[in-house]
Amino acid sequence: MKQGGNRVETRTSRTAEFTCMSRAASYKETRECYKGTDNIAYALVPGFVKLFLRFPRFCKFYNKYLAPKGIYEYVIARTKYIDSLFMDALEQGFDQIVIFGAGFDSRAQRFSTLNKKTKIFELDAPITQREKLNAFKERNIMIPENVIYVPINFNKESLAEKLDGGGFANYLKSLFLLEGVTMYLSDDAVDTTFNFIRDVAEKGSWVVFDYIYAGVLRQENKYYGEKDIFKTVAKAGEAWSFALEEGEIENFLQKYKFRLKNHSNAQALEEQYFKNQEGYIVGKINGTHSIVTGIKY
Repeated sequence: MKQGGNRVETRTSRTAEFTCMSRAASYKETRECYKGTDNIAYALVPGFVKLFLRFPRFCKFYNKYLAPKGIYEYVIARTKYIDSLFMDALEQGFDQIVIFGAGFDSRAQRFSTLNKKTKIFELDAPITQREKLNAFKERNIMIPENVIYVPINFNKESLAEKLDGGGFANYLKSLFLLEGVTMYLSDDAVDTTFNFIRDVAEKGSWVVFDYIYAGVLRQENKYYGEKDIFKTVAKAGEAWSFALEEGEIENFLQKYKFRLKNHSNAQALEEQYFKNQEGYIVGKINGTHSIVTGIKY
């Protein structure tokens, strides 16, 4: 879900590919706290990537010297954080889940046994979504009947019209998931998206998203791994454009009639996901992001 001249309107999103590869690498991890459960991400990556993932030393070298500092750890923590909320929504019988900029997300498949009635809508740029569906077909990965894929050009097409055409219903208890999305949008696009969520969400609905700090866009270099990740996303043709100031999140949520349920910065995520059995932090997370859960009131 990117804006302006970004490459995702003409080619598969590189950030979606990186997230998939990181989840695949995590699936093959043996290190405490690093191990993930996304077997489908591992199935989706090309054969030569699987070959490299068989060698732990290569993964460690890549993440230490080639990838932006702490971003692999961040993807692992973010995936686990959102997996937990996704499962909670299914177990609580939420009516709908909407995944913005879904990329190669596989939660509809991985947690299908928990899903009794929830419709899942996946929104993404047509090229990335088509690439994903083709990969699922080639690998015989099941697509549950209650998953609706909605291709959308976010620059040109109406979010409300596209979701309505897919069978989305207003005023039902829903989870709105924007994983790795807001930072790629313009201010106006963020406002339009959250106004839409505010207008269609039933009381008690959740919105989950991550964001970057405004100081990152100003290139203040205050956070661990900031310089590396800023250069990487710009080079990929998917530069960041939206951010929030530290301490601004509650006011941002209130504008759209959500109250803050949880706000996890890098330090909180390290405590939750990278503290080993002896009580030591074993992974340092890129400090440019925070993850937020809000509840509609």
